[in-house]
Amino acid sequence: MKPILAKAQLDYMKAKNMFENRAKILEKEITAKRALQEISQDLMEELVQATGFHDAYNDLVIAENALIEWSHTTIKHEKSYRENRVAIDTMYENVNSSPEKRQELIQLSMKIR
Repeated sequence: MKPILAKAQLDYMKAKNMFENRAKILEKEITAKRALQEISQDLMEELVQATGFHDAYNDLVIAENALIEWSHTTIKHEKSYRENRVAIDTMYENVNSSPEKRQELIQLSMKIR
């Protein structure tokens, strides 16, 4: 039986999959272009836009932020939150202090049921 996921979790999974797919397309385009010419900054920017990678990245960040916000709201109903409120709120406040902390919080947010 599949676990029931919240809308924020589903939206994050969808955005992550789209981002990964666009990244693969971008890599293929770069490889194809590199065989014909040197990759300049202008060409790279053009490829990023043309493949939809930029939009997929933006959508992923929006979905991550929504997932983090949802998890913070959801966890407030747990007994462990009430017992560790300061530490948990501090963790959420510092979510953008490093990519590792942000990724860890996203992974934890995906485990909430």
